Amino acid sequence: MSQQTALKQKQNKPSYHHGDLRITLLNAANVLLKETGIEGLSLRKLADKVGVSRTAPYHHFKDKNQLLCAIAEKGFVQWQQDAANIFNQTGLSPKEKYRQFFHGYISYAADNPELYDLMFGRTIWKQNSATSELRNAAYPSFHHQVKMTKKWQEQGLMPSGEDTLRLSQVTWGTMHGIARLLIDGIYADRSHIDEMCDCAVNLFTQQITQSED
Repeated sequence: MSQQTALKQKQNKPSYHHGDLRITLLNAANVLLKETGIEGLSLRKLADKVGVSRTAPYHHFKDKNQLLCAIAEKGFVQWQQDAANIFNQTGLSPKEKYRQFFHGYISYAADNPELYDLMFGRTIWKQNSATSELRNAAYPSFHHQVKMTKKWQEQGLMPSGEDTLRLSQVTWGTMHGIARLLIDGIYADRSHIDEMCDCAVNLFTQQITQSED
């Protein structure tokens, strides 16, 4: 390779600020995750996709597990933002917000099956290899559901006689189960899933007349 060619290639190589590269790597990793799944994702392939040296990703992720945890962490942050947008709507009844929350969870899983597998699957959690950053993003997601469940009980939307934590676990378990049925293709017809979601919402909630504050 001539010196001129090498110089041209160097000039054409993407340039990033230190903080920007991590974001770029995570965005590209999400694309690779969709294309290849967890098994096909590697730091080497990620470097090639972004167009940086194969050592560059190691400045931000010490190994594949840390990369996977960072992807999952970003997934939880995004879902919490989506859920917050649902709950922050005005002019909707508590039951309608809960219905949108339930459907939104299933839609998030259906639109991001590989990411959902990573967020809630055995790759990270069964191996007890979650980073502290991932735990700090994942646990509040469920804690928020517990908080909202208590509020729904106080509003009369959900049964007040049930233990809040157990009710939260059962409702989340139902959402997770429906999401898995859809992702695994057992109920691939989305119309069936929508009807199942509405059925679950009706079972878990009660009719109330007061509006939400």
